[in-house]
Amino acid sequence: KAAPYWLDEPQNLILAPGEDGRLVCRANGNPNLVNFNLKFNLKSALCFEASPPNPSREVAGDTIVFRDTQIGSSAVYQCNASNEHGYLLANAFVSVLDVPPRILAPRNQLIRVIQNNRTRLDCPFFGSPIPTLRWFKNGQGNTLDGGNYKAHENGSLEMNMARKEDQGIYTCVATNILGKAEAQVRLEVKDPTRIVRGPEDQVVKRGSMPRLHCRIKHDPTLKLTVTWLKDDAPLYIGNRMKKEDDGLTIYGVAEKDQGDYTCIASTELDKDSAKAYLTVLERPDRPRDLELTDLAERSVRLTWIPGDDNNSPITDYIVQFEEDRFQPGTWHNHSRYPGSVNSAVLSLSPYVNYQFRVIAVNDVGSSLPSVPSERYQTNGARPEINPTGVQGAGTQKNNMEITWTPLNATQAYGPNLRYIVRWRRRDPRGSWYNETVKTPRHVVWNTPIYVPYEIKVQAENDFGRAPEPDTVIGYSGEDYPKAAPTDVRIRVLNSTAVALTWTRVHLDTIQGQLKEYRAYFWRDSSLLKNLWVSKKRQYVSFPGDRNRGIVSRLFPYSNYKLEMVVTNGRGDGPRSEVKEFPTPEGVPSSPRYLRIRQPNLESINLEWDHPEHPNGVLTGYNLRYQAFNGSKTGRTLVENFSPNQTRFTLQRTDPISRYRFFLRARTQVGEGETIVEESPALLNE
Repeated sequence: KAAPYWLDEPQNLILAPGEDGRLVCRANGNPNLVNFNLKFNLKSALCFEASPPNPSREVAGDTIVFRDTQIGSSAVYQCNASNEHGYLLANAFVSVLDVPPRILAPRNQLIRVIQNNRTRLDCPFFGSPIPTLRWFKNGQGNTLDGGNYKAHENGSLEMNMARKEDQGIYTCVATNILGKAEAQVRLEVKDPTRIVRGPEDQVVKRGSMPRLHCRIKHDPTLKLTVTWLKDDAPLYIGNRMKKEDDGLTIYGVAEKDQGDYTCIASTELDKDSAKAYLTVLERPDRPRDLELTDLAERSVRLTWIPGDDNNSPITDYIVQFEEDRFQPGTWHNHSRYPGSVNSAVLSLSPYVNYQFRVIAVNDVGSSLPSVPSERYQTNGARPEINPTGVQGAGTQKNNMEITWTPLNATQAYGPNLRYIVRWRRRDPRGSWYNETVKTPRHVVWNTPIYVPYEIKVQAENDFGRAPEPDTVIGYSGEDYPKAAPTDVRIRVLNSTAVALTWTRVHLDTIQGQLKEYRAYFWRDSSLLKNLWVSKKRQYVSFPGDRNRGIVSRLFPYSNYKLEMVVTNGRGDGPRSEVKEFPTPEGVPSSPRYLRIRQPNLESINLEWDHPEHPNGVLTGYNLRYQAFNGSKTGRTLVENFSPNQTRFTLQRTDPISRYRFFLRARTQVGEGETIVEESPALLNE
């Protein structure tokens, strides 16, 4: 059983004058409908049976057919259906209107679309009779429909793929018998936003400065917005990050920076994105849970649990130890093992109270040390080695200081470590002296000047002595040499160098180890009048036992004084007799300056100063010059001047070219160093 229900509920109908139409009212129910009727014009509530005949309206069952409707035929039609279980009632408005076309959309719309995207131009319209709508582009051509265009009944024009050539002004025209209406829509096709170089997956070390690229190409007429996401959430750009036009730089990257980074480039019309994963390599976590097993007299097994490698494989483990007798609290490297192991047998020394810790190493760096292991004490024994680096040398002329490198905590092997120091003159008949000390130093006093000694240093503890030590040769203190070189002779080689010869001192007078002969010299005066000179003392060393040498870098045309000494580890011996010698003339240094002035286009004025070091009697100046213009140069011209002349005026033959000048002073030995200057460029060049 069922109350009435609609199969086709009547709908409002709008008709134009002279137009045909249909109004349907269809219902059903169970049992069958016992009352089904249609009424119109609610004001009079007339049934069709009671209404006067109307040729423009015909009832055919559940349908009313309208033909050639006219103004004034508007009415409200009511449909009622009922049975014993209920009823239905619906009203439908039939309006006969006479309306010219109207465009319902805003005027002069602007539609922007990304190239190659689908788009739609809307042109809603109204009119009675229903207008015909057509689209035109740029006011020309045929109606747009077909191909890339599809016109819909509701007035919309759809484009499957917007191209650059589709840009323009589109006009929609609605037409019926009463007139027409039109509207324009401007379409702009924009370049798509594309990330041409996006971020790439990176593996970086902690503290480095990775850069995530995001280079974007977009339509310049659209406003671009670039945002970054980290792990799909907005990225906070703090002090360690710098957002730039083409990427993101992270300064001092840390473990918390690891994750997915997404660059999103968006405009008001479209967007593009690119993603990359940043892996941060950290130093490994510290090893943990150290355990000592297999305890033996000279070995122990150490086992540990590795910490997290933090994305960079562990390459090595460093085992360190600390002992509490010699250097408590100081950790020393014991051994190194590959990163693939977590257990090692450690070699031990006697009489050490060991404590161990482990450090993990990867390509980024070293972990923090592990928590130390428990302590393990080994038994004592006599030393197996003696001190190294034994040497004897005098610090004063009547002593010899014996020093050595002491044994460390793993070499002592027992309590009360001490050193037996033995020495004697280097003479098989000499007697040995000895002294037992605990510090790595012993001074022997009242020794002859610079004589050789045989020295031994042996380690000893409460368990016994080390093996017999090797013998080392040392020397007592030096004294200043007692004699000076004699028969010093000087031979002039050139204006800046002399050759020396001398008679060497007797070795007995050196009172130490001969280091070098040394020549002290100074410039006493210049052979030119009224020329001030520096008398600063200088020296040249001649290492070893030799009797000749060369003193160079002297000033020409000068008076020099020279004296010689022999030198040992203590210092200089007495000075030899002072020798005087002159140096011959040389070539002068360059003039101090060369100034160029151009008072006009016809002449060039030159002015210069004398050389700082004439190195002899000046005999004149030589000036060479040539015109040049770009890469082209003229022939070289030469002028010679007297030693007192310091000015020259050149009459130009070429008002356009510049000039290059080469000026040198000369003595009777020859021309000296050159100063080069160029005339300035003319303002009208």
